[in-house]
Amino acid sequence: MYARNQCLTPRNYDTGSNLADSGRTQCTTTGARRSTPKPIATCGSHVIPAERIRVVAELTRDDTVAQEVTTDLLRRPAVARKTMRDDTARMLVNRAQFDNSHETRDRIRERTPAVRAIEHTIEYLDLVGSCHGFVATLGRLVPQLRGQEFTDDERETVRRQIGRVRAAADWLEGVLDNGEFTLDEQLVQLLKGE
Repeated sequence: MYARNQCLTPRNYDTGSNLADSGRTQCTTTGARRSTPKPIATCGSHVIPAERIRVVAELTRDDTVAQEVTTDLLRRPAVARKTMRDDTARMLVNRAQFDNSHETRDRIRERTPAVRAIEHTIEYLDLVGSCHGFVATLGRLVPQLRGQEFTDDERETVRRQIGRVRAAADWLEGVLDNGEFTLDEQLVQLLKGE
């Protein structure tokens, strides 16, 4: 019985010589077919696509092999494009990218403490900029509302949004005053607009 990746040294039947004499070998799928637990279903001389998929799945059970095969397949632009059309595959790839980025960021933070100080400055500027942007936007929009009349529904919608803004501002104030970062369920629903 042949091993999975066994390469055979076939004979050239025209000349009678062994192809190994010329340094060439021919790999066959016989070993792969024999290593799979089920026989491979064929339609005439062609292997049915579902059977090809089943065989590939069996041969890639090992995570290392699966990773290598997947990497090679995703290097094909058409394969990568079609694979990313699958919502689950795309979500898992995005999640893996996020996790890898997070691990890299953590390693950088451990090696370079100054990075955390830089991130703090960026986050602080984002926070102050968000507050400033909100106030500036209201400062520009509210005067333009002069003379406009709102329906009851419009007034109620704006009031709901003001409630969300207040809740977010109170949450931010709590973070600054006592370091309380957790959101209670009611605040989560309010911020989601429920």
